[in-house]
Amino acid sequence: MAPVTSLSDSVEQQLTAAISAALPETSADPLLRRSDRADFQANGVLALAKQAKANPRELAAQVVGNIVTGDVIQDVEVSGPGFLNITLTDKAITENLAARYADPDRLGVAPKQNPGVTVVDYAQPNVAKEMHVGHLRSAVIGDALRGMLDFTGEKTIGRHHIGDWGTQFGMLIQYLLEHPGELAPASEVDGEQAMSNLNRVYKASRALFDSDEEFKERARKRVVALQSGDQETLQLWQQFVDESKVYFYSVFEKLDMRVRDEEIVGESAYNDLMPETARLLEESGVAVRSDGALVVFFDEIRGKDDQPVPLIVQKADGGFGYAASDLSAIRNRVFDLKATTLLYVVDVRQSLHFRMVFETARRAGWLTEHVTAHNMGYGTVLGADGKPFKTREGETVKLEDLLDEAVQRAAEVVREKARDLTEDEIQERAAQVGIGAVKYADLSTSPNRDYKFDLDQMVSLNGDTSVYLQYAYARIQSILRKAGATEPAAHPELALAPAERALGLHLDAFGDTVFEAAAEYAPHKLAAYLYQLASLYTTFYDKCPVLKAETPEQVENRLFLCDMTARTLHRGMALLGIRTPERL
Repeated sequence: MAPVTSLSDSVEQQLTAAISAALPETSADPLLRRSDRADFQANGVLALAKQAKANPRELAAQVVGNIVTGDVIQDVEVSGPGFLNITLTDKAITENLAARYADPDRLGVAPKQNPGVTVVDYAQPNVAKEMHVGHLRSAVIGDALRGMLDFTGEKTIGRHHIGDWGTQFGMLIQYLLEHPGELAPASEVDGEQAMSNLNRVYKASRALFDSDEEFKERARKRVVALQSGDQETLQLWQQFVDESKVYFYSVFEKLDMRVRDEEIVGESAYNDLMPETARLLEESGVAVRSDGALVVFFDEIRGKDDQPVPLIVQKADGGFGYAASDLSAIRNRVFDLKATTLLYVVDVRQSLHFRMVFETARRAGWLTEHVTAHNMGYGTVLGADGKPFKTREGETVKLEDLLDEAVQRAAEVVREKARDLTEDEIQERAAQVGIGAVKYADLSTSPNRDYKFDLDQMVSLNGDTSVYLQYAYARIQSILRKAGATEPAAHPELALAPAERALGLHLDAFGDTVFEAAAEYAPHKLAAYLYQLASLYTTFYDKCPVLKAETPEQVENRLFLCDMTARTLHRGMALLGIRTPERL
């Protein structure tokens, strides 16, 4: 299927040619935006007039004289100090949408020609610990970014950098050695049982560690055994990891996320690389010894005492911390996975750490102008009181409990509106609506901002919610079913009503929006586009009768606009990881 050039691109091409004819020595891309007075407004002429020391309105008139109206552009007029108001033909709008309609998978959007490889580090739970509300944003944002990037043609590789290494495992393993049989094999438990087992062992081992000095000493020796590769210790450590994965998968399944086992690569995976990482940094002079530790200093990063804050690669006792693990991961992702972009979806509170890690990797030559790293620092999930989301007892909210409540609340909304759904269908839709509501509330907010977790608002049928979008999609499917044998069909010869034009122009902008949102790592821009699409469809539905249109051709054309809207909603929501039920 040949890609479809968007109408805005077609207009820009004609404008660029017209500007070049008016000012042969000057080249500039016209800036197009939507206008109340026309389909597009170009304001690039103002900058060009200033550059050429010409009268803006006179230059604009010259440009208009060089534009050929007809197939695509219906009319161009000069307004204000030199803006160009551009109106497109109805025929061009319908024909462009028809070409997109013929490509149901990609809607005429071509993938980029020279894609790179982006490693997305997201959804990073800790072994032997429950996932809580703090894990929500990394998982949801990272999954949406992968969906958008994949659609643009980029090859994405997921990395779930789970916390599966460190001193706590000496405590856990030693306890398990002294209390065998406390953990059932991972193959014999489900997610809830796995977490219950892990919680019990963790609490018991922590209590013993805090109260028994002899056990504490044995646990510390067990850490050394783990790090040195003792087989018995590694086998028990693997049991903790496997049991935790059962639990992780159960939570990700509730989130309607696909997590591939080979993409779960924890801190332990880089254990063998860390000594070499430290050696390379020290030999190159990037890292230096200070009080026995191997550190990297940054003149521009200073503490309260105005002393440089170092990045500690290796501790004075020879142990390695997070920096060594993250730097070793960068080496693996750049040199083994051949990544061109490293994208970290990590809490904004870790921004300083990653700033130092990235700068260290640049000094070492692992990050270059051809290999870049970005920290997608995200804000905090807040409660209705504007404070970090907690239970009434002040504890961190478990992610599973949060998702279960969202589904339960969504079931109430679906049941209230249900006409011909069975109870099983209501529960199925409730999961799609509830999880979609949680995801959309997150994704419709700029990642670096905090947002309030308000389930009542999230599952509302009104306002900027996923439920509003899902009901728009379901309404369209209902109309298409009622149409019976009448098939959607494009009729470019028909004149379009204002609501049809507005909807058509917005539909045509889907590809441009996805590419922009992916390039800026901004899923909220795609969410905003989809909300506006649903809003424009609502206006169209109110003002333009579909099945009762005046002529058979108009019925078919409006069914075509309905179906194109549904396809775009479905594809866009899928990129964000949200389902679109056929019936609600």
